[in-house]
Amino acid sequence: MRLPLLLAALLLPIALIFAQDDWPVHPDSIENPDVPKGEILTFTFDESTVFSGTSRKIWVYVPAQYDETKPACLFVCQDGIKYEATTVFDNLIHKGEMPVTIGVFAFHGRVHIDDPVTQVDRLNRSYEYDSINDNYAQFLAKDLLPAVEKMKTSDGRPIRFSKRPTDRMIAGNSSGGIAAFTVAFSHPQRYSRVFTGVGTYVSMRGGDQIAGLVRKFEPKPIRVFLQDGSNDNHQDDGDWWISNQAMQRALEFSGYEVKHAWGEGGHNAKHATAVFPDAVRWLWKDWPAMPRNGETQGETLNNSILREEKWELVGEGYGFTEGPVAAPNGEVYFNDLRNSKTYHIDLDGDVSEWMSDTQRANGMAYGPDGRRYTLAANAGEVWAFDKNGSKEIIANGIRGNDIVVAVNGNQYITEPVSNASKRSDRSRVWLVRPNGEKVEVDYGLKFANGIALSPDQTQLYVSDYDSKWIYSYMVQPDGTLAHKQRLIWLHHKDSEDSARADGVRVDTIGQIWVATNMGIQICDSAGRPRAILPTPNGRVANFCFGGPNFDTLYATCGDKVYKRKVKSTGAQAWQPPIKPNQPKT
Repeated sequence: MRLPLLLAALLLPIALIFAQDDWPVHPDSIENPDVPKGEILTFTFDESTVFSGTSRKIWVYVPAQYDETKPACLFVCQDGIKYEATTVFDNLIHKGEMPVTIGVFAFHGRVHIDDPVTQVDRLNRSYEYDSINDNYAQFLAKDLLPAVEKMKTSDGRPIRFSKRPTDRMIAGNSSGGIAAFTVAFSHPQRYSRVFTGVGTYVSMRGGDQIAGLVRKFEPKPIRVFLQDGSNDNHQDDGDWWISNQAMQRALEFSGYEVKHAWGEGGHNAKHATAVFPDAVRWLWKDWPAMPRNGETQGETLNNSILREEKWELVGEGYGFTEGPVAAPNGEVYFNDLRNSKTYHIDLDGDVSEWMSDTQRANGMAYGPDGRRYTLAANAGEVWAFDKNGSKEIIANGIRGNDIVVAVNGNQYITEPVSNASKRSDRSRVWLVRPNGEKVEVDYGLKFANGIALSPDQTQLYVSDYDSKWIYSYMVQPDGTLAHKQRLIWLHHKDSEDSARADGVRVDTIGQIWVATNMGIQICDSAGRPRAILPTPNGRVANFCFGGPNFDTLYATCGDKVYKRKVKSTGAQAWQPPIKPNQPKT
């Protein structure tokens, strides 16, 4: 091949990429002299409490139609003004195809240095945008948006945003795109509409996990538009093109309102800019109605375990609620750990104080003898209460956290580290036999916490609060434990180093339910998390299956207690063992 032809052949793919990325300008992205033009305010924001020391430029677009007596809808965009958005908004607002919306276009932060000749600024873009923790959402809510609302337009109109999620949209490209989705997915009570272009849903800072989480959480009331091209980045962090399609499939699988625009372009904003006006129309359709709640379409675990009912508040105003347990009739008891009290919930949902001065009682469990076993941590004792409330001390010398009592009367108790500052100290798991004999059956977990027996009582599950693992042990004929392994891998918040796994329960088909910092994670009997059920206040320490049919979750969540009906039935260790389903793999 001659050299000119060889060069032409080598350059041909590049030329095709440019051609495929040559998108026509949308008519709504062109300024129209007959359309009222909004005002753009600019300022530098350097007072962040979330991202200390950062400085960034902010643009605020205020449409001409904005009426200060009516809070405006809100549009937030990362990386400054993109997609010819201000012109698009002028045109669409004028035509009544989107509501009156104030746009906040935020550049990423940087920490400036003193000598630019010999030093470089610390750039925060990836840290702020790619992280899948809550920091950027908190920056918007606590720092930036309150600062913008202190501003006024040039003619003196104060800026006011609507707080309703249906009035709020967030957008971004690349890392700004994953930031937009993370904020809305974490806070659907703040944003209901999302636009992302060439989103970075890859293994940069955990973004590759998001598609999986979309499948495991209950669908949230957000509407999503995705854009990407087949010539997007393909590098060590992952394949952007494939990852965006994985997001689309996950959203559709879980029943979200989602649309996408796929092309053959590269990692830029050209295609996103071309489709932005039509995407905005679709995202705002039916406003002011909320985007519908997603209806799970795929064969997810959510289908088989969750009812349409939502969480209900049972009680609030406690110190710190813990250790709920269901009596054989389905009534529930729980402890206020901070105030050393035990409360009773009857079948009508009425809460009453049952006992004061419980010695900071924590975990509780019913035994086959009908008694309620309680761990009095301060006293280092195990108490048993009969149906009349008479107390017997069963064992002492154990500062227990949680307890389960097998059908043969064996008690298994977790005892966390006794001195949290002494990291060499490790947790213990105790066996207390019906005759009161104590046996240390495990030592070494960082912070042994929740505990449960499998429905057939052949396995004991123990949560390690300071890791992401639930340990499984095989119960031996004499009650001791063998074959310890890290069976269950848990999701955990990106902002924390562990899943903070606390209470553990099982249902009659062998699923393991675990209270974690992301909510109650439901795992199959092979140890795989399949669904995540957050609580209304985002906290959960422990829970139990209560109610007459043991199909109502009672969750202790800080100062509150919630309940919710589910399709699963809780297995009770004091009942005869139940053979669960055998895992398929």
